[in-house]
Amino acid sequence: MTAKQDMITQDLAGKIRHGIYTPKSFLPSENELANLYGASRNTVRKSLEDLTSLGLIQKIKGKGSIVLDFSRLSFPISRITTFNELNQSLGLKAETKLLEIKEVKKVPDDFSCDNTEPFIKVKRLRIIDGEPDVLDVDYISTKYVKEISPSVAEHSLYDYFENDLGLKISYAVKDVSVQTVSEELAKMLELDPDRKAVLVKSMVYLEDTSLFQLTASYHNPNRFRFIDFARRSKI
Repeated sequence: MTAKQDMITQDLAGKIRHGIYTPKSFLPSENELANLYGASRNTVRKSLEDLTSLGLIQKIKGKGSIVLDFSRLSFPISRITTFNELNQSLGLKAETKLLEIKEVKKVPDDFSCDNTEPFIKVKRLRIIDGEPDVLDVDYISTKYVKEISPSVAEHSLYDYFENDLGLKISYAVKDVSVQTVSEELAKMLELDPDRKAVLVKSMVYLEDTSLFQLTASYHNPNRFRFIDFARRSKI
């Protein structure tokens, strides 16, 4: 993504989020957006593709890009997108509260992980518009990352992994389910009395197919929706 494309995506996402472009209204045409931002139509088109992937708009042939209902935040499931990247793309008023960093000998059994080396456990609470929305629990293989500082954990792990350590993060396998969580976690996320949270478990692999990271993300279902993009394919 170019800096210009990123700027256009962030600006349009912010305008949608703040109601400047309302649900069921159309964004300006590609030509109008290109003139508005001083960019090429190709750059504008890529920014619109970003907004489509985020579940903010739907492109209708012959009519343009219609704004979808943005009453809840949309998390892409089929991509490896960090919270910090979503924060920047959507212009959220978000903050990260670091709860824990420590080395652990093993990960929870429900991950079915065969790795024998220790992991660094990073536990973080994501707060948006002053409300606790996501609890992320990451387990990072010490085979590839020896230490993680609090400042890195509060900012962006992937920025550190990719830009400082030069790791090539390639793909992830994800599992989404609804779980009844502990009273402590339910209180932390301000869940309903039934203590139901959406759990997204991810197993992240490097370019050489080595298992690198395990993540359990607990989402408040009242404030988030999850999106994917699928094309019709005949088997």
